[in-house]
Amino acid sequence: MAQQQVPNYGGQAVIEGVMFGGKTVTVTAVRTKNQEIEYFEAPRTEYTWIKPLKKIPFLRGLVGLIEASANGARHLNFASERYSIDSGEEVTESPSKLTMILGVAVVGVLTFLFGKFVFTLVPVFLADFLLGKWVPDGVPQTLAEGGFKILLLLGYITAIAQAPIIKRLFQYHGAEHKVINAFESGVELTVENVQKFSTLHYRCGSSFLIFSVFVGVVIYSLFSYDSLTERVIQRIVLLPLVIGVSYEVLQWTNKLRDTPVLRFLGYPGLWLQKITTREPDDHQVEVAIASFQKMRELDQKQGQERLATIG
Repeated sequence: MAQQQVPNYGGQAVIEGVMFGGKTVTVTAVRTKNQEIEYFEAPRTEYTWIKPLKKIPFLRGLVGLIEASANGARHLNFASERYSIDSGEEVTESPSKLTMILGVAVVGVLTFLFGKFVFTLVPVFLADFLLGKWVPDGVPQTLAEGGFKILLLLGYITAIAQAPIIKRLFQYHGAEHKVINAFESGVELTVENVQKFSTLHYRCGSSFLIFSVFVGVVIYSLFSYDSLTERVIQRIVLLPLVIGVSYEVLQWTNKLRDTPVLRFLGYPGLWLQKITTREPDDHQVEVAIASFQKMRELDQKQGQERLATIG
């Protein structure tokens, strides 16, 4: 009998909680000030015209990341509002639920795109202005650009990690990975069992960030430029390609993680996760488990309802 394939679930840490996405629903669980667990559930609505795009290699990564940014923004908004209420801050109600959802989704996409542009273009100017006199254009400048990008990325993450709220966010990030690792290993999802697993995972978005640096260096090296302006335009035009290829590399390294000779290809991403994840406490793992189990429960319920409708 063929072994049943384990679904590739994903998630992300939010303020005092964890979000997990299934086939039909996304769920966020957060720990409130009175130690209760509250949930935010949102159906995954996938437009017909998007489905074919998510099957095209190199394009599916860009589409998936933008979609995840839009959907994730709604959950980040819920966690932020819940945290503000627990902190005693006044939260004003939005004039319309639809307006709020659309607004947060747009902000999520724009934040993602803005971040990619910043971490793509700032290293270009640094490499040109600081090393332009000593490092020639072409591949040497592209390598210098990649070096600045890594330094900028590591410096930024290390700096924000000093804030207490970010430290806790990274702990929930670790809890998310532990739950995924435990589920993929087939063990019962108890706090004791989940805590035995690693906070690192090959399919993490942190790995995507570091891979995009390496992929960018390779792709940018294939093109020449005659001025700084042309170089900047070139980076902007090639950014979707870099994102698409980086996504495929991320998926590729995940598939090879059980191959002893090739699993080292994913190590750069795991090394970065040593900064973006922290060991969670039992209460944080409990929240992550609750979020994952609620997602699975609703996912299965939706699947059964669809089968009943078809039947």
